[in-house]
Amino acid sequence: MSKLTKRAKLAAELLPTPEARDFSAAIGILQELAKKSKIKFVETVDLAINIGVDARKGDQMVRGMLSLPVSSGKDIKIAVFADGDDAKQALENGAVKSGMKDLADAMQKGECDYDVVIAVPEAMKLVGQLGRVLGPKGLMPNPKDGTVSKDVVAAVAKAKAGQVRLRNDKQGIVHCSLGKLDTQASDLEKNFIAVMDELIRLKPKTSKGTYLKKVTVSSTMGPGVLVNIPAG
Repeated sequence: MSKLTKRAKLAAELLPTPEARDFSAAIGILQELAKKSKIKFVETVDLAINIGVDARKGDQMVRGMLSLPVSSGKDIKIAVFADGDDAKQALENGAVKSGMKDLADAMQKGECDYDVVIAVPEAMKLVGQLGRVLGPKGLMPNPKDGTVSKDVVAAVAKAKAGQVRLRNDKQGIVHCSLGKLDTQASDLEKNFIAVMDELIRLKPKTSKGTYLKKVTVSSTMGPGVLVNIPAG
């Protein structure tokens, strides 16, 4: 039988039972684990929500963008499909890359390390050819989440301000980051509540049965901790 690592032993001590906890208690456990483990970088707090949708059906896809109440502290890498003044303004306002065919060609070659991809409407014919590249990464621009926009400056600003993308994967799980682990627990909880409220607002009309099934919060190097689902 393999021996537990020091970090795994600490996690087992802090999480002796698997029951769900209030969000603030879960964050306290992850922060205590990071402190005792002497992690040399600030971990990110990630949320995974299992929702009751049939991910095979297009009318049950959950898709949206949310501006968190408290900045996530994450450096958002943004690419923008635009040319001329729009491309220039995108770079001046925080995008790391802008362009048209040159950007598309780079992505086709595997250069696609971005958190958000934005496009002006005129670029969507070109962007549509990148479905196999952007689709699996959840990066395909879409008017519903504000990533297809004529106002490039506003779209980039919203993404840089701490917007998170809410979209279920093939298993019906929504993943997003709430911020850094050294953020006040009360601020992380504000972001948590905002995400949960937005997911409820985005609930597909055709979804049946229990919608919010399971919520887990974790840190970059930490375990997943089950969290009580907020009432309402």
